[in-house]
Amino acid sequence: MTNELLILLPLAFATGAINAAVGGGGLIQVPGLYAILTHALPAQIMGTDKLASIFGHATSMRQYARNMQLPWRLLLLASAAAFAGALCGVNIMYLVPASWMRPIVIAILTGMLGYTWFRPGFGTHDESRPITRNDLYKGLAVGFAIGFYDGFIGPGAGSFLLFLFVRFFHFDFLRATACAKVVNFGTNLAALSFLLPKGMVIYEIAIPMGIAGVLGALLGTRLAIKGGNHWIRRLFLVLAVSLLCKLMWETVRPWL
Repeated sequence: MTNELLILLPLAFATGAINAAVGGGGLIQVPGLYAILTHALPAQIMGTDKLASIFGHATSMRQYARNMQLPWRLLLLASAAAFAGALCGVNIMYLVPASWMRPIVIAILTGMLGYTWFRPGFGTHDESRPITRNDLYKGLAVGFAIGFYDGFIGPGAGSFLLFLFVRFFHFDFLRATACAKVVNFGTNLAALSFLLPKGMVIYEIAIPMGIAGVLGALLGTRLAIKGGNHWIRRLFLVLAVSLLCKLMWETVRPWL
């Protein structure tokens, strides 16, 4: 495993940094795992990715919580819903091909990108308004939907969360990023609660990658807090475009 780790550890560090700053690190880590662990089952790839990632999510969540106030009631409800959604998604993953859902995700992602691109002020200010009961209902819906996506498809869930926290709860990009880490932790935990008992984690790969991810998360959190909203917004757009290109390629590749 030594040769594999020489490649995967830098990938895990980069994934931890990107996930901490804006989400979407799975766009790097998941393809890397598939490329290096060529004999692993898809479920093993997913389990290894989730265990490696959860260390970084926990680290960035702690760092953000130390530097800003977070709406914990909203986040705990959204995380519980995300946990349930991820359990549904990871179970359906075995029954329904992800290709069936991919065109819908592409359409949603295209709309999300266009909305953000043509609204330069989107996510630059935090209204800091009290969380209402209606917000809690929205949090449950957002948590379940993103949890289902993360369990079923995976990469990009953090970026979707970031957008939805800005759009529905009027947070700025920095606070939305911090909130997304909490809910992402819940989705990863749900997927692992399904995959760990089935032996779908390669521990000798996942644990060293998790340690590298922690170091990356410390750097990514610091950069996000220092760089602020405009920096996170630009990185969010870059990652969203990358995710859109990846999904479109996976959709058309079978026809080529």
